[in-house]
Order: sequence, then C-alpha cells, then structure tokens
Amino acid sequence: MQPKSPKRCRRRKSSPGRRPPPAAANRCYAQRRFWEERYRRAGAEPQEWLGGFERFRALLEPELRSDDRILVLGCGTSALSYELHELGYPNVTSIDFSPACVEAMRSRYAHCPHLCWAVMDMRSLTFPDASFDVVLEKGTLDVLLVEEADPWHVSSRGAAAMRRVLAEVSRVLRPGGRFLSITFAQPHFRAPHYAQEAFGWSLRHAACGDTFHYFVYIMCKGQPLTPSDLALGRQLGRPPPAPPPPITVAEDEDEDFLRAIEL
Repeated sequence: MQPKSPKRCRRRKSSPGRRPPPAAANRCYAQRRFWEERYRRAGAEPQEWLGGFERFRALLEPELRSDDRILVLGCGTSALSYELHELGYPNVTSIDFSPACVEAMRSRYAHCPHLCWAVMDMRSLTFPDASFDVVLEKGTLDVLLVEEADPWHVSSRGAAAMRRVLAEVSRVLRPGGRFLSITFAQPHFRAPHYAQEAFGWSLRHAACGDTFHYFVYIMCKGQPLTPSDLALGRQLGRPPPAPPPPITVAEDEDEDFLRAIEL
C-alpha cells in the first residue's frame, strides 16, 4: 500500500491560476483501486519509496535477529522483503491489500519459498496475537494521512485510521517485539501517534540522510513510554489553542508611549 513514486496522482485540469490543495492531489494514494490498477500495469518491477534497504541498514540491523518472525506491512513492489531474506532473515511475511501486487511478487520471488505473501489489509490483520518478533513498514503509514490538510492538527478521522493500524501492530507483536517505522514524517508530526500508552511500547527515533532527512521510529513492546513521550501522546487530538485577542488602540490616543516606559 505504500506509494512508490514521487509523481503526483493524475487529476483533472483546474481553472487558470488555481491549484487543488496537496491533500486533494494525493487523495488517490489512499484508494485501493488506484494501487490495483497501477500494479496490474506495472507488474512486480521493483520500485522503492524513501529508498532501498541499504539507506536504512545501519539503523535497522541492530534491531533484527536472524530467527525473527518479520511482518512487512504494505510491501508493494519494494525489494525490501527479498533483501531481508538474502541478508539472512528467512522468516519474512509480506502483506498488501492489492491482489495484483501480491500475485506479481509471488511470481517474481518464486525461487524463495520461505518468503510468504498474503493479501491483507493492515487495518484488520488476520494473524493471531503475538505472532511476530518484528513488524516493519516503509512509507506505508504515510498513506493514512495523505488527505490531511494540516499536519499540525490531524483530523479525528486521520488519527482514528492511524490508531486502528497501530493497535493491530501492537496486537500481533510478541512481548519484547519491535515495530520499525520508516517515514519522512518529522517527530513533531508522527511521534504523538506512536506515543500512546494503550499500545504498550516504548518509543525512540533516529534520523538518516544528508540534505533530506528520513526517520526510523523504533517501538519495543513491553517497555514503558517516558513521561515526556506520554505528555506528547496526550497532545494528539487536542484542539488548537485559541488565538490571542487583538490589540486595539483608541483612535484619539496621542500619548507618546515611549515616555511611559520605565527602563
């Protein structure tokens, strides 16, 4: 389900001098039909969003063990699952909500019988509780917020969509398991979604990149959030503060206010 190209969705022409807001331009990324049509056209040709595994390897490998049961959310046609397999992590299950995508990936990597592929919606995972040691996503959760007009004040609908997926991730993680989330979303935008006590995990993050930073968020199931993270999580969903009242000056005010200032 993750977007694989920086190109915007094709949209209708607008009136001269007017452009649709970014949220409207990106709306198609949240639509299952868009991805199904795209994968039927493109097949399983590898396409990456945010970059390949090597870009994040130094941050991810310390969190991985060779015998980990790994779940990749919204695999798309990324080579991430295959690269993990080749690096010595054989137990990798990859899901996507597009049947065309999963069919193409099964065919492309048929020579790797230990790689498992399944058509599944990350909002409603069918795996039993505590099924995985690691859940990994790269750019997939970003799709849940593509229609948001203001990243500082996420709508109740967007926050609920994120919470639903994160609750499922927490459910399928075993105690001590790790959730690894790779995104371009900066901490002040994304961390409040992860810093919810109900998920039962700790939270930390690291940045990578030179001119443009990407972020890897690492959550460990069974470890507590810090007090500062708990406070951050409580900010999610709060209405924005009311603007200060305007300052008015009487029209007949002719006093030199500088004379009234005591230095």
